[in-house]
Amino acid sequence: MLFAGGRGDFIEKYLEVQHHWYVRGWNVTAFDWRSQGGSRGNIVGGHLDSFEPLVADLAALIEAWRAEFAGPYAAIGHSMGGHLLLRTLAERKPKLQAAVLVAPMLMINTGPIPSIAGWSVAAAASAFGLGAQPAWHQAARPAPADSFRQACLTGSRERYEDELWWWREQPGLDLGAPSWGWLKAAYASCAALTPEKLATVVIPVLLLGAERDRLVSAAAIRAAASRPPKAELTMFEDAAHELLRESDEHRLLAFERIDSFLDRHVSAP
Repeated sequence: MLFAGGRGDFIEKYLEVQHHWYVRGWNVTAFDWRSQGGSRGNIVGGHLDSFEPLVADLAALIEAWRAEFAGPYAAIGHSMGGHLLLRTLAERKPKLQAAVLVAPMLMINTGPIPSIAGWSVAAAASAFGLGAQPAWHQAARPAPADSFRQACLTGSRERYEDELWWWREQPGLDLGAPSWGWLKAAYASCAALTPEKLATVVIPVLLLGAERDRLVSAAAIRAAASRPPKAELTMFEDAAHELLRESDEHRLLAFERIDSFLDRHVSAP
């Protein structure tokens, strides 16, 4: 199993999640996207002007991973990782038996503002030379437990504080707000996932989403799930964005749904 986290995530944040599948017999491989986690290099704040290098990175990683480990092969992506996994499936056709997209970023949730307006603002800011600048500034960093940030991510105070602990231990793991350029690139990458491309994804794909997700669009997840011929969809009514790090009432149901899906579609060699 290959696990891909979202923007600002890092391998250690999902150790509990990875352990769940390890106990179930999976050989789990996780990684840090370029510009974040242990792959930051000299990139500040996770800034990127395009998602194309990330798609290429994932395609190359899957190829190298398949060469190193015996199959069968499944991949799971959360948020930005789910978006990039879906783009890779649609455009590069890696040899996987199944894929799971958890709260995939198929469009940014801009609330009452239309997505096209958010894209236009990000594009304008980039055009005026602000592409590498944070799109907003947090008054307090890190945002403490019981903050608005926690409400957006998870109902589990314990799991939210686990992320803050890693930030204290390794401050560079906290990317802060995305840059205007990153937002512009994200909108462009979401637009690249056309209905025609999605229809070419022929392996079994499970999409999980939260109806009240404040970060990514639930409507976009539902729409995307209608395109691949072997796609399945499960939506959670009251969960927050980080379904795999939510309180147990949501998290365990998500694991149950994913494990059932993988048991049905991924067979031992």
